[in-house]
Amino acid sequence: MHIHAFDQFRAHASALHRLDPRVKVLLTVGYILSNALLPDGSWLAFAAAWLLLLWSNERAHLGLGYTFKRSFVAFPFAIAAISAIFSPSGNSLAEWNLGFVTLVPTDFGVVRFFSILVRSWLSVQMAILLVTTTQFPDLIHAFEHLKAPRTLTTIIAFLYRYLFVLTDEAYRLMRAREARSAGLPGFKRGGSLFWRAKITGEMAGQLFLRSYERSDRIYNAMLARGYTGHIRTLNPHTMQHSDWLTLFFSIPVLLLIQLIGWYR
Repeated sequence: MHIHAFDQFRAHASALHRLDPRVKVLLTVGYILSNALLPDGSWLAFAAAWLLLLWSNERAHLGLGYTFKRSFVAFPFAIAAISAIFSPSGNSLAEWNLGFVTLVPTDFGVVRFFSILVRSWLSVQMAILLVTTTQFPDLIHAFEHLKAPRTLTTIIAFLYRYLFVLTDEAYRLMRAREARSAGLPGFKRGGSLFWRAKITGEMAGQLFLRSYERSDRIYNAMLARGYTGHIRTLNPHTMQHSDWLTLFFSIPVLLLIQLIGWYR
């Protein structure tokens, strides 16, 4: 099973790894919400939030640049907010005539766009830190303890479980295709573009059928092993004094970031 295709958990003996998953989920949501509530252009507050994130990386024994290097995956999605540059508020910076439309970027729009970009970047880094320091069954249990809808947590758990099944079946089909597509050295294997599209369509159909049949067998095996509707974990999930202290002292830190952002 190709677990590293989806599971990004990194096992370390750190205080952040030992923290109760409920506390980590609450702090992650609070951190993301804090970034969302900051006004546009709060660069000092954004810098303070990033320093907090770097400190958390170091506490987790991941290195300062661990989440930083993996956070750029969010940039293509954040760039979708580029239309904010042409906000009618603020002072005009230029005027671009594109035939039937005129684009006018403003200083207010530029600040808003880069603020959205930084918020997304920081939030994605915090989410990466959460999944890196918390095993997936513990995350599901944390959501259940925090009274998330049972149907939602069950769907997420099954989606996570069967992504591995889908990946396994896809790798098997690709290996079978490579084994049946041998060619002479120096010659391109396979046929025309139409032939490749046809083979890809057949593989997709086979992937669906084989995954469906295998998922049914897996579900029956789970029932035979006592599955009752939620994923079990070996961790007791009891709040310790260190968990309460972390939660207690993290709230003033987030409030301080808000004060830095809103203070003019």
